[in-house]
Amino acid sequence: MQNSRLTIAIVIALILGIFVGWAFPDFAVRMHFLASVFLRMVKMIIAPLLFATLVVGIAGHGDAKSLGRLGVKTVIYFEVVTTFALFIGLGFANLFEPGKGLTIMPQANGLMQAANMAVINHGTSFGQMILSLFPTSIVKSMAEGNLLQIVVFSLFFAIAICAVGKKAKPVVDLLNSVSTIMFKFTEYVMLFAPVGIFGAIAYTVGTNGIEILFNYGKIIVSLYAALAVFVVLVLFIACKLVNISFRGLLRAINEPALLTFTTASSEAALPKAMSIMENFGVPKSIVGFVMPTGYTFNLDGSTLYLAMAVIFSTQLVGIDLPLEQQLVIMFALMLTSKGVAGVPRAALIVLAGTLTSFNIPIIGVAILLGIDQILDMGRTTVNLIGNCVATVVIARWENCFDYNKMNEFLKQKRLKTNTFGRTNNDVSFQKDFEGVNRG
Repeated sequence: MQNSRLTIAIVIALILGIFVGWAFPDFAVRMHFLASVFLRMVKMIIAPLLFATLVVGIAGHGDAKSLGRLGVKTVIYFEVVTTFALFIGLGFANLFEPGKGLTIMPQANGLMQAANMAVINHGTSFGQMILSLFPTSIVKSMAEGNLLQIVVFSLFFAIAICAVGKKAKPVVDLLNSVSTIMFKFTEYVMLFAPVGIFGAIAYTVGTNGIEILFNYGKIIVSLYAALAVFVVLVLFIACKLVNISFRGLLRAINEPALLTFTTASSEAALPKAMSIMENFGVPKSIVGFVMPTGYTFNLDGSTLYLAMAVIFSTQLVGIDLPLEQQLVIMFALMLTSKGVAGVPRAALIVLAGTLTSFNIPIIGVAILLGIDQILDMGRTTVNLIGNCVATVVIARWENCFDYNKMNEFLKQKRLKTNTFGRTNNDVSFQKDFEGVNRG
């Protein structure tokens, strides 16, 4: 029942945060440190968890040769899905025209922040992007939370373990223990999730006020409608093609998805989402590779948002872009949106730089700053769902998805839900993970 209780506690914290933010805004703003503390606790888990999980997943199977094939399939899937996200965002922006008729004027400090974002060098050449994947120090990469560099180091480390053979078995056993410990550690940290969520929601409502939902209603509704269509048309169909229950997947990840939505942070839910996807039937090696890689290269929600935000910004200043130029900008976004995960207000930085590159006024960035947290909650949640779907699609593509484990996991989840409040017979988070190791 532990997971069910945590979900209920998160929902209560969400409602309480909204009330406190509305009724006591000054007090609510000061509660933001609770969200920051929780996010820091999550970040201290990610590096050791990712390193141990990925190395054990690859070295434990002794199959380093499949890494190249896995990498190619992952990149292909990411590019196809993010392209769909771009075009859905573009289509909704042209259909709803959220920037036309908007009379809200940005504050002076908003314009200044937008101008500062526009001069940040967010774009990199292909060579620089490749270079940034390779760490000069794994300790530095872990300290900075650079997931891709940790993945690259882990891959080479696992390959070396496979090459050494039996002599490296003590290291594999040690990392297997570390992986188990870190998942238990994650369970403890998740107990603080309701406190962090209360602080995040109270701060958001206390800072912006409930009335912001009405003032910016058109862009908010347009984005969330586009995100919903993307989930239904792309992610649902992707699961259907590989014979995976999308509704079952959503039911499995409802807790990390709610965590992501309330904190507007993919990192907050990454450890829990990784463990759930393993229990759901995806091999450890694929979860360890696809999830952190997708955190940088498969930002479906953020990509869709950027497409809408560009058109919103042009509509705001009365610029009607021809379709040809819109497509050129979409292609630029496809490149510049990569590799910015973890950067504060990353989407707005990319947006500001893109608008400047095409000589479009950046007043739209200043206006979107006012509701960035609210928009970020939706797009970040879709980022997480998209990466969870990616793991099952890649696993099915590799013919290694465990349908029996998926059915058993969903059965256990239904059992927990049905017996909540009537029994103490619960399969704990840790026992689920141990079951994965035995499977």
